[in-house]
Amino acid sequence: MDLESVTDELYELRPQDFTAARNERATAARKAGDSELAAQIKELRRPTLSAWASNLLVRRRPEKVQPLISLGEGLRRAHQELDGEQLRDLSSRQHALVGALAREARQLAEAAGQPVSDEAQHEVESTLHAVLADPRAAREWAAGHLAKPLGAPVGFTEALQATVLHRPSPGPSAPARRGTRSGRAGADEADASAGRRAEEPRRKQEQLRKLDRARKDAEAAEEKARALEEEREQTEAEHEQAEELLREAEERASTLARELKQAQEQRQAARSRAREAHDRARAADRAAKTARRTAQAAAEQAERPSAESPPG
Repeated sequence: MDLESVTDELYELRPQDFTAARNERATAARKAGDSELAAQIKELRRPTLSAWASNLLVRRRPEKVQPLISLGEGLRRAHQELDGEQLRDLSSRQHALVGALAREARQLAEAAGQPVSDEAQHEVESTLHAVLADPRAAREWAAGHLAKPLGAPVGFTEALQATVLHRPSPGPSAPARRGTRSGRAGADEADASAGRRAEEPRRKQEQLRKLDRARKDAEAAEEKARALEEEREQTEAEHEQAEELLREAEERASTLARELKQAQEQRQAARSRAREAHDRARAADRAAKTARRTAQAAAEQAERPSAESPPG
């Protein structure tokens, strides 16, 4: 038994079967004398439903792993290069592929006897978006050992938004000149075009401020979500630890109950032997007294003839 094989085995189990199986493997490792492996197994966290469904997709559909990872590499490259046209094309493929894979993960889970809610399916989609955004997330997902859903880094979509915001604006229309009409109409159009050009930087600046506020709000929301997730994990760890302590206490109580029963049986047997020994001792005492009386009577009988015989 080694950590990798145990991890593979455990994360293929349904979430409700995970904790008991993990505790059994940890106990087996401890009894085998490998306390370090037992501790490592105990640290494995029970997967959420969506994390298990994501793992199931990797295990049951391994041919779907590399296409998603390759798409993520292309998306990240387009983000870095601010290639708007490529981003729009890849983003369209991204939404179609993520949706299809999330639905397939849900179907696989239901085929394995574990229904998946809409919320859990959305968490699968979040995990797949994270795979596209972050190479580290992609490696974690491809290993098939997720304990919780992944989230795309804040700002993953900002490059696309920035590309749209900084797209060159169409140039102002040339003032219309028809025949000899070059006076006031042309001047008015030129003034309007100049006004639009002057307004464009302010409008873009306002859009950038809104984007920055949205980014900060997203970071704050993610920080809050991370804190809540850490709290949930801590609560889950405490719950699992309490379950382990309860299991050990129940095992100890069962052992003590067996030992108590054996002690009671041994006490009863000892009492029986003591009574038998006491009875034998009393019988022996009675027999000894009878023997002494018999011996005394015999001695007295032996002395009586000699005392009655006449002198010679």
